[in-house]
Amino acid sequence: MSRYEIIIYWSVEDHAFIAEVPELPGCAADGATYQEALSNAEIVIKDWLKTAKELGRHVPEPKGRLIFA
Repeated sequence: MSRYEIIIYWSVEDHAFIAEVPELPGCAADGATYQEALSNAEIVIKDWLKTAKELGRHVPEPKGRLIFA
């Protein structure tokens, strides 16, 4: 399980749950169910981190809970 914050919400436009990872730019996933979106987000986070490391890009440390509201 990732230590990065994942924000999950329903998108009327996409007819799917969207899971965004605010600390990792461009890192997001979707799913037909909440659980599917969360599971897909975990996969995308691993891929994002692997790709960033391979390219020598900065990988931010997880900050935990972020406050956006």
